[in-house]
Amino acid sequence: MEHILVVIYLIASVTFMWGLKMLSKPDTARNGNLIAAAGMILAIFATIFLYKDSEGNHLGNLVWIFLALVIGTAIGWIMAKKVQMTAMPQMVSFFNGMGGACAAIISIIEYNHLNHVLASSTMTPEMAADHHGKIIIILAGLIIGSVSFAGSIIAYGKLEGKINDFSLKGQQIVNIGLLLALLVLSILFYTGTISGSMWFYIILIVSLLYGILFVFPIGGADMPVVISLLNSFTGVAAACGGFLYDNYVMLIGGILVGSAGTILTVTMCNAMNRSLLNVLVGNFGGATASGPTSSTGGGTTKEITRSDAAILMKYAKKVVIVPGYGLAVAQAQHTCHELESILEEGGVEVKYAIHPVAGRMPGHMNVLLAESNVSYDKLIEMEDINPEFATTDVVLVVGANDVVNPAAKTDPSSPIYGMPILEVENAKNIIVMKRSMKAGYAGIDNALFYQPKTYMLFGDAKDTLVKLVNEVKSM
Repeated sequence: MEHILVVIYLIASVTFMWGLKMLSKPDTARNGNLIAAAGMILAIFATIFLYKDSEGNHLGNLVWIFLALVIGTAIGWIMAKKVQMTAMPQMVSFFNGMGGACAAIISIIEYNHLNHVLASSTMTPEMAADHHGKIIIILAGLIIGSVSFAGSIIAYGKLEGKINDFSLKGQQIVNIGLLLALLVLSILFYTGTISGSMWFYIILIVSLLYGILFVFPIGGADMPVVISLLNSFTGVAAACGGFLYDNYVMLIGGILVGSAGTILTVTMCNAMNRSLLNVLVGNFGGATASGPTSSTGGGTTKEITRSDAAILMKYAKKVVIVPGYGLAVAQAQHTCHELESILEEGGVEVKYAIHPVAGRMPGHMNVLLAESNVSYDKLIEMEDINPEFATTDVVLVVGANDVVNPAAKTDPSSPIYGMPILEVENAKNIIVMKRSMKAGYAGIDNALFYQPKTYMLFGDAKDTLVKLVNEVKSM
């Protein structure tokens, strides 16, 4: 049975890697998710029915285990069914936080179990070595899992609009102090200089506090990076549980999540041309952001009527649509797809330009548009679409702001300077759909709005797109 369990764990691990590979492409992502989920189900039930401890006993408390599985599955299923695409980042943060909490709880349970074993046995050199090894893993799982849990819940609250940006005076000094305190306490606890449950739970409390203060000052513009970073934390914490239980599938799954989250974090930082340290301490788009600023000193914008915008797109050869979070907020993705279809029926080539950090989490725009049956081959990444703007007749910017701001290339004093952007200013005509002239997450004005070939179309994205579709249909 033990060998069969190892083989099943190996099969499940392969499904994780296979599913993760398929997640890298929009057209295979759904099946990749199902394959990885099937592997996880296989690993769970194999553990329940085939696992035996060192004394040859199967798992007990099966009624409680299956009750927990049913309740957890029901809650997760309902939440996933009810969530809107605009709220997907919040749900990802919440679920990620639950993973971190599980890892921390595992560390707490195993610490108490270790104490019980040591109290009822005579300490041998072998037991002492095993004790020190387990303490390192328990502390790592406790700290990383607690930071991930607390940080993810704060991120959830901020994305949901229930928690505002908050920054203490000397916030970064406080955070560094807490991090150093965690390091010192962990070393002292490991060496036995301090011991006992009281100090263990003090480390837990400090970890939770650090997780809260770590995410509190980080603003919305950096939330994609924070989500992927916390996701990698949860993966590492889960891998610690794999070490504790000698569970291969848990270890491999945790390593995959941790490494994938780390790679994604680095990718997001590169997309903004910023270091991870700058994201974590810079408060870009956070509570320290001031009001709109612009090196252009402002300027005059030109408005365009829906009728003129419809004519401009109807008789264009090529139109590129740039979606942003405003599109998601207005739930306008279906109407946007309808506009695309009507334009294509008239012989217009239509593509979508996707910036790596558009929306509030990596891939947000891809999933949002795919939900509306937009063809995957029309979703063009920034590096591939930028050379095409020079041959584009009309760019329609729907709810995007900072990712199309030329200040990233032209204004060294701008907080987004150096960030790769969608170079929409190279197109022949630009139509920007916004509710108002309010600045984006970075809190700065957008010089694109004042360029001679830029036209502003104000209003709710969905309502405006519906009327725009009707205008195009009537021609």
